[in-house]
Amino acid sequence: MGKIISLANQKGGVGKTTTTINLAASLAVLEQKVLIIDADPQANATSGLGFDLKNVQSSIYECIVDEVEAEKVILKTAIANLDIIPSHIDLVGAEIEMLNLPNREKVLRNAIEHLKEVYDFIFIDCSPSLGLITLNALTAADSVIIPVQCEYFALEGLGKLLNTIKIIQNRLNKDLEIEGFLLTMFDGRLNLSNQVYDEVKRHFQEMVFETVIQRNIKLGEAPSYGKPVILYDASSKGAINHMNLAREILQRNKMTYLGKDSNIVIN
Repeated sequence: MGKIISLANQKGGVGKTTTTINLAASLAVLEQKVLIIDADPQANATSGLGFDLKNVQSSIYECIVDEVEAEKVILKTAIANLDIIPSHIDLVGAEIEMLNLPNREKVLRNAIEHLKEVYDFIFIDCSPSLGLITLNALTAADSVIIPVQCEYFALEGLGKLLNTIKIIQNRLNKDLEIEGFLLTMFDGRLNLSNQVYDEVKRHFQEMVFETVIQRNIKLGEAPSYGKPVILYDASSKGAINHMNLAREILQRNKMTYLGKDSNIVIN
């Protein structure tokens, strides 16, 4: 049985999409079967994996609004074990079309729940808002990863997001957990990065991932080539950081153990 993980933060530019693409690709390289659901109308996760948005025939929009089966929308990526349900600009209008639907917060859950039988991990890349699509993503998820940019303003919106998660836990999805806080765009040379890291660690302690995603040029360049960073430059800091994060998530979910030779063994 797989696990659905949403990546959410209503602040834009904190690294949600970059983390979704590269964490999913790293887990796929570690022989986990992974699906990305691009639930952001900007469709950056779709284009970042090399798909031309003009050629996307069906997307998550059709699953939500027209009740098309998710299997018919899934696309294979260049990486073995990694698939994607693409997004489309039409998704902007989906929130209005969903307003009159019964159980409108659970439409996405009903569309994708059965895919947990097929995939080890399903990642939902949320848009930078707390609208109805993001509520759907959090209601469908088993847990949520919250990327936090290592800058001062990044901490300000966390309270609102945590309140939203609490409301969803109380009313819509009592099993929703916080998988962890992920610090992104970390630069160890800057006092500010270290201060933000210390502040988040002090507040959230064990909920903060040990792995931090460092600022890295290759990580920024990879999407323009339509590739995850592990395909673009496997020796870069960005690729190594995301591989470490993938291993940490496997360990947190008890899907790895240390063998006698101390190498990580994947179940």
